Amino acid sequence: MEGTALLYYGLIFGSIGAGLFIYGKKQRSPIPLGCGIALVVVPYFISHTVLLVSIGLLLTALPFIIKKS
Repeated sequence: MEGTALLYYGLIFGSIGAGLFIYGKKQRSPIPLGCGIALVVVPYFISHTVLLVSIGLLLTALPFIIKKS
């Protein structure tokens, strides 16, 4: 059961990461660009669901917390 949840969370955070990457590239903003790359890459290296969700939520919220003017 945990393998399925890990797969779905990886898919969700990877999709969010792809969107942040495209947004950061178009806007030339390094914070969403870096978070997008990290969200796409991180699910490949984390094998615990709780850790993946916590890191994914942190990386998803980071561009909204740190706004470059």
